[in-house]
Amino acid sequence: MTSLTTIIRRSRLRDQMFIIVGVLATLLGMITLLALLLDLSRDGFGRLHWGFLTSFPSRHPEKAGILSAWVGTLCVMVVTASTAVPLGVAAGIYLEEYARRSWFTEIIEINIANLAGVPSIIYGLMALGLFVYQFNLGHSIQTAGLTLAILILPIIIVATREALRAIPQEIREAAYAQGATRWQTVWFHLLPYSMGGIATGVIIALSRAIGETAPLITIGALTYIAFLPPSPVHPESPYNSMSWLRSEFTVLPIQMFNWVSRPQKEFHLNAAATGLVLLVVTLSLNAVAIVLRYRIRRRIKW
Repeated sequence: MTSLTTIIRRSRLRDQMFIIVGVLATLLGMITLLALLLDLSRDGFGRLHWGFLTSFPSRHPEKAGILSAWVGTLCVMVVTASTAVPLGVAAGIYLEEYARRSWFTEIIEINIANLAGVPSIIYGLMALGLFVYQFNLGHSIQTAGLTLAILILPIIIVATREALRAIPQEIREAAYAQGATRWQTVWFHLLPYSMGGIATGVIIALSRAIGETAPLITIGALTYIAFLPPSPVHPESPYNSMSWLRSEFTVLPIQMFNWVSRPQKEFHLNAAATGLVLLVVTLSLNAVAIVLRYRIRRRIKW
């Protein structure tokens, strides 16, 4: 029979091998990201200036900018976040804390997990038939925001459920023992403890939505646009307007695609600068998620 010492030695050897593989995989990802940053910086850093951020696209590469693209990205993400975050968090809370365990909830959970892995182009085709043709929302910011909201909704639901599931059951039992209702337990105890995980999942989901191109091209996003959506604020009554939701749009990834398809090298430099902006925004969102999670956990700890 194998001695206990041999078993322990083999287990430690497997642990060390796993650590080595994990470190190598992490280094590979970091080196790839660093190479991408250096390549984009080398090509596009010279094009990054205030005029590039405040100018419309142009057939002259030295005058072209990304004003309409980043404004369109911002508008689309506002619609996406305001739709997906409340629905996703509420659905996650219901499925984890309220729904009874049955065959029906099992089917829902399996489908949510499957939807998180569906290719984004499928969501674009669904939105084209549902939002554009059935609901007549047109090729608008509203359609794009709802499309991306449906795309990231399963991710937010799963992140919310996992954050709630990580809270010890004793906290729920202690709240019930003090006479709290289920809603009071969720609102005053579970949500504060799980807010770090939920916020991290939401920001990562929004980071994915920012870089999506296929579903937006499918629903008819423009590759060239030289105007901005109408302002939501007006100096005269009515002081606010939702007409910007019906406006046509473009986003940063589509603007990149348009410039990369041009034969002139100067447009490729513009695309590299746009990619650098998009990458910085994505990394910044992930950094915000890390900081939020750290601060929330530290506040709860103390």
